[in-house]
Amino acid sequence: MGSQEVTTASAWQGMNITVAGLGVSGISAARALAGLGASVTVVDGGDSPAHRERVVPLEQQGIAVRLADADTLPEGTGLVVTSPGWKPDSPLFQAAAKAGVDVVGDVEIAWRLRGHDGRRAAPWLAVTGTNGKTTTTRMLASILAAAGLRTAAVGNIGTPIVDVVLGTDEAYADLDVLAVELSSYQLHWAPSLRAHSAAVLNLAPDHLDWHGSMEAYAADKGRVYEGNQVACVYNAADRATEDLVRAADVEEGCRAVGFTLGTPGPSQLGVVDGILVDRAFVEDRHEQAQELAEISDVEPPAPHNIANALAAAALARAYGVPAAAVRDGLRAFRPDAHRIEHVADVDGIAYVDDSKATNTHAAQASLAAYESIVWIAGGLAKGATFDELVATSAKRLRGVVLFGADRALIREALARHAPEVPVVDLDRTDTGAMSAAVQEATRLARAGDTVLMAPACASMDMFTNYNQRGDMFAEAVRELGAAGA
Repeated sequence: MGSQEVTTASAWQGMNITVAGLGVSGISAARALAGLGASVTVVDGGDSPAHRERVVPLEQQGIAVRLADADTLPEGTGLVVTSPGWKPDSPLFQAAAKAGVDVVGDVEIAWRLRGHDGRRAAPWLAVTGTNGKTTTTRMLASILAAAGLRTAAVGNIGTPIVDVVLGTDEAYADLDVLAVELSSYQLHWAPSLRAHSAAVLNLAPDHLDWHGSMEAYAADKGRVYEGNQVACVYNAADRATEDLVRAADVEEGCRAVGFTLGTPGPSQLGVVDGILVDRAFVEDRHEQAQELAEISDVEPPAPHNIANALAAAALARAYGVPAAAVRDGLRAFRPDAHRIEHVADVDGIAYVDDSKATNTHAAQASLAAYESIVWIAGGLAKGATFDELVATSAKRLRGVVLFGADRALIREALARHAPEVPVVDLDRTDTGAMSAAVQEATRLARAGDTVLMAPACASMDMFTNYNQRGDMFAEAVRELGAAGA
């Protein structure tokens, strides 16, 4: 399907579609497709009270739901629409392949539906990468809004993109342009996506249990560049992202645009004397540079967040946004909670919550932002190794407090690469573990240090999600401050 091709509403009439998963995106896709006249069946392996509660409004809309059986392909299925997290080797998809039935995701459905009612389809500015996707996408939306454009940050960021494209919520009606966050899962299932411009922020091992290999993971990330019309934005410090640009089949005239924390070359955005500058979207990029913003306009001004700002600026400039809007949008932006968030200063020690650092690449960026750190880390490693992270960060570590299921992997890396750093190993998973971790970190810290929770691991061994983990860290820090008051 080409970049301008759209599936009209009538094309879905009477189609037999199976939707895999009763999550937010699955329910959104099921209701949208049923509303367009498709015959929809939702399948899910669960059968809890929560599952049954979600079924009620679907059945009221005439959607069939099959619980406790996610492996069997319903008879007559002509298309399977999957929720992002379902693995490609799932029995349901194997059955679909055997029957010659395509499997796509909700992002693919949204792409096919854009402009389905004959109205102008809003272009997509797409963001992916191992880390920084949400922050960059929200920065981009802030910059676009500062330029007076009607926009929204959508996709993997939390708002089902099918709902946005259909305009079922008035807040998303008649948008000029979309800032779209895309995960590797979503890209895997979106073969037709063709963005106006797209960025891959970085690449590091993550979700390898799902993709099967780093090569497969990178290839899925690289799909975001396919068919780009104006700019493929890459990280000049991460050669793998530039390699993905080189491999992409783009539209004639589409350019490769790099971003760097150093002085930019032609066709790059970068930093000069504390100023974010553009040498890509100027009349003479060999001789000219356009000032966009100051480092102090970015919150927080940590190196990895400056990189996020440059990537967002590149996509906005690719869309024609003026320099002043980049500055105004960055000034207006405030990061989400649990992303290198300063919680408090207690007795000269700073406490920072980066619970969103759920992999080694994110943790490394967080650790690089501070000089003297007591590091709180651990959780579910998701197949990651920690030698490179520890080796590159060892000189910054005053001490380390470990908890969680796979903390031994980090402890062993510390023993190899930072044997002189004191380590507290908390062998507990109860609700008081976070408070104990903060107390132990405080004991190791000195005035001027930063106690940084950047776990480098997923949270589900001890917490509902990274949000709860971050909330409990902040609560423990507040208790610490109250005790010292």
